[in-house]
Amino acid sequence: MKRNYLIAIFSLLILTFIISSSKKDENAEQEEVIAQGNKVVAVPIPNYISFAGEKVALDKFEVRERLDRELLVNSYWQSNSLLMIKRSKRVFEIIEPILAENNVPNDFKYLAVAESGLLNVTSSAGAKGVWQFMPSTAKSYGLEVNEEVDERLHLEKSTLAACQYLKEAHTRFGSWTLAAAAYNRGPAGVERDLAKQLVRDYFDLHLNTESSRYVLRILALKTIFENQTSYGIHLKNEDYYGSTSTTDVFLDSSINNIAEYALQLGTNYHVLKSLNPWLKSNQLTVVDKTYTIKAPLVN
Repeated sequence: MKRNYLIAIFSLLILTFIISSSKKDENAEQEEVIAQGNKVVAVPIPNYISFAGEKVALDKFEVRERLDRELLVNSYWQSNSLLMIKRSKRVFEIIEPILAENNVPNDFKYLAVAESGLLNVTSSAGAKGVWQFMPSTAKSYGLEVNEEVDERLHLEKSTLAACQYLKEAHTRFGSWTLAAAAYNRGPAGVERDLAKQLVRDYFDLHLNTESSRYVLRILALKTIFENQTSYGIHLKNEDYYGSTSTTDVFLDSSINNIAEYALQLGTNYHVLKSLNPWLKSNQLTVVDKTYTIKAPLVN
């Protein structure tokens, strides 16, 4: 009896030990998986990078560290970076030819990414569109902004306005990098900074935090977009957002009700407004001009 009791106790101890060891091994494996899944690593910093044909001064330690900051921020904000890249095919196919036609370097498409993430967003200051124009600046470059129409949200026309702005800044400063800085800081602000600090190069300027980060963010986005797998992004061609097949409708007379007009075109208000975000209201007054509206192709 006593012997059977001792055997039972001993067996129970062995079983407890086996279960405990098994749980320890399982926990260790789980901890290892978790550690690997949450691993935070440095991202690659290129040894050479240019913007619009101008070499970036990565030999200056603080420029290199500012670029590293923007690479890290945008690499580890994966959802946002992924969405921007997925949008890029649809938006770049419109932006790139306009930049080329106006002799503005292709790298400036990444300025649009930095400004808006390629969306028609509105800033806290009231800037709108992919290129983030303020109302007064937009009007000075020929964009119509009123109660019915806001061409800051017209991608082709706002891209053309951005080209004009950037070319003027390049003529003023003789540098595309400074032209990019002026898009954020304003040409007068950049001019004052250069004169005050007795320098002529963006990478020699001591700027406020926003302006200091601005061009480096553009450079980081360019680096990530053009070297996606190096920064943990893996997309297939079918993952990119495609464009919608449209036809141009020319309007030389007013529309009293855009919702009804959309039905006449074989579509609806939502689709027509999505294709033409520059249409602000449910009507369009046309006086001595012609508007071009995009409508979906109807089979």
